[in-house]
Amino acid sequence: MDFTLTRYHQLLYALLSAGYSFQPFSEYLTNPKDQVIILRHDVDRLPANSLTTAEMEHAAGIRGSYYFRMVPESYDETIIHKIAALGHEIGYHYEDLTLANGDTGKAYGSFCMNLAKLRQLCPIQTICMHGSPLSKYDSRDIWKKYDYRRLGITGEPYLDLDLNKTFYLTDTGRRWDGHKVSVRDKAMAASPVTNPDFLGRSYHTTSGIIGAVEKGGFPNQVMITIHPQRWTSNIFLWSKEFISQNLKNQVKRFMVK
Repeated sequence: MDFTLTRYHQLLYALLSAGYSFQPFSEYLTNPKDQVIILRHDVDRLPANSLTTAEMEHAAGIRGSYYFRMVPESYDETIIHKIAALGHEIGYHYEDLTLANGDTGKAYGSFCMNLAKLRQLCPIQTICMHGSPLSKYDSRDIWKKYDYRRLGITGEPYLDLDLNKTFYLTDTGRRWDGHKVSVRDKAMAASPVTNPDFLGRSYHTTSGIIGAVEKGGFPNQVMITIHPQRWTSNIFLWSKEFISQNLKNQVKRFMVK
């Protein structure tokens, strides 16, 4: 079974055994290591799952980046405090343009207010757009008018990651080749990928990634995006997520077409 905590544990230790270091996104931007994993977590919902992966990573000496939305199904101040205390980076998973129905000025005001609220809990250096696949608005469009660096933000993965240097993997769609059903969370959405070592490189399962790592055929610098609500060893919750995501994928596939 894929997307269990056991499989996630196997992935982490395969990467550690192969000599990979782990860096939060903000740290990678200022001092990138040569063989490194940027472990990004989009906390869309079920924040308790994120605490579980954060504790697992901490036990392995791994630090990653956790991006929280400002909606009830994601935002949990107690869990944010606990994850930050484990040494992980906390960031803002923003969707303000969607929530403002495309009003850029209103979205920027909302973004600033939410950023200030998060900064009352812990330092915030990086942000990451929430895809909002059912919305016609892309929240990255806020930055066509405004500059997040003036707010003390050092990076946004979709805008500040060189995807010809850093390979991008995401479990969007509850699969590792979910670009076929993803509306916005895909490498090509950020910048054209021309690196011949990345073009055509694709994995379907976590076991496929582990196999590539163990054979030494995995890129040196990789951002891996996970959605912790998908990773569970509870068979009921696993089955619920499996069925729900397959239905969502059908809707997304229609939207992409």
